[in-house]
Amino acid sequence: MTYFYNASYFKFRNNFRRTNYFYMDSPYQNQPKEKWLEITKTLLAQNPLEQETFAKIVLEAWDCIFASDICGLRIGKDIFPNPQMLGYFVETLTAHRLAKAFPAVWKHGIAKNEKNIVCLTDDKFSFEMKASSSDGKIYANRSYAQEQSQNAEKDKNGYYTAINFEKFDDANLHKRPEITLIRLAYLEHTDWKAQKASTGQQASLPAEIYKYKFVTIYPKQPPETN
Repeated sequence: MTYFYNASYFKFRNNFRRTNYFYMDSPYQNQPKEKWLEITKTLLAQNPLEQETFAKIVLEAWDCIFASDICGLRIGKDIFPNPQMLGYFVETLTAHRLAKAFPAVWKHGIAKNEKNIVCLTDDKFSFEMKASSSDGKIYANRSYAQEQSQNAEKDKNGYYTAINFEKFDDANLHKRPEITLIRLAYLEHTDWKAQKASTGQQASLPAEIYKYKFVTIYPKQPPETN
């Protein structure tokens, strides 16, 4: 069965952008979890982002990090950025390289009300980017787990890119870290779970969301067999 959600649901999404009203419907509404992955794949197929090309751009951006220097100091040789810095580098370079390759379709989002990768042809296809040195997981600010408010700066529901990478090993600093996983997803605020501690500022995703709402594009998965 094929699912299409480019009518009333995306109409609400567009109204949010124009009038600051939050949208109501979810493409997963009233659907069992077993169908979520199929819905996710359909949503990603509707997006103009070419998946193999995007994976290639991420890997090229990662290579650029280690071919770069800062004030004559080489990354991975003289200086060893922490995971937060590596995540920022790969997100920013990926967005810029995608925009350079497809300037009529994508741009790097800079304004507070823009997602990290902005789709110029239709804003509903814009992406939030999350990069993490965690083993297969991503994290966000706890505000991502809160219901969208009328005065929110940007819509946190929608398309996501998830990039996982190795961090520098203190025991072997000159071993280059590598990208381990690139995935695309479609997430909503109800998917995120805020830290229970009142001082916690982080939101995470439960295992079922990774299982049903993420699609791996690198490393390339072998075809399913019956």
